[in-house]
Amino acid sequence: MSLEGFRRSQEQFFFCVAFFSRPMMALVGRIHNPTRRLEILRNVVEEHGQFEESAFHQHTFESFLRSIGSDVEGIDDQNRQWPEVRAFNSSLIGACLLDELEVGIACMGIIEYCFVTISTRIAKEVVQRGWLREQDLVHYRIHATIDIRHAQDFFELLEESWVKGERRVWIEQGLRLGAYIFNQLYYSLHASAQREEGHK
Repeated sequence: MSLEGFRRSQEQFFFCVAFFSRPMMALVGRIHNPTRRLEILRNVVEEHGQFEESAFHQHTFESFLRSIGSDVEGIDDQNRQWPEVRAFNSSLIGACLLDELEVGIACMGIIEYCFVTISTRIAKEVVQRGWLREQDLVHYRIHATIDIRHAQDFFELLEESWVKGERRVWIEQGLRLGAYIFNQLYYSLHASAQREEGHK
């Protein structure tokens, strides 16, 4: 993938980053036990930079986009979203709002878990290809570490149900759904970025 293709795919991924805390908040509203809500609330607060606006994950991702040459002005224009982004975000919010609670929690958990490896790989590749210096790398360096804890927070909410076994089927379905839609998102973004570049 060229830098231009990567940039286009990342500009679309921005819409996923900006949206990601909303399904979490939907889950918070569905958990009756206030103590158990804290696991997800902690993640929501971290997505919002511990209440520091400049550290919102949406803003750190905008900084990453600028560092690879993107013009982020007007990037939040909803008309610019590719269908694969809408499909991912719609699937995620649907799972967290409308499906069995365990499906939504497991779906979010596996996405956080997978993003650890993805962030590490992207951070390594952009430096090795000379697109960025390591000291200028933002967002992905952060997520290569914090998403381990984020995933653990979601999985701990499911531990009791998994051990008891009665709701395990919903956990399994949530894990498979999250892995599927995240994998599909990346494959589709790659294919669309390549197509757009080929049409130039």
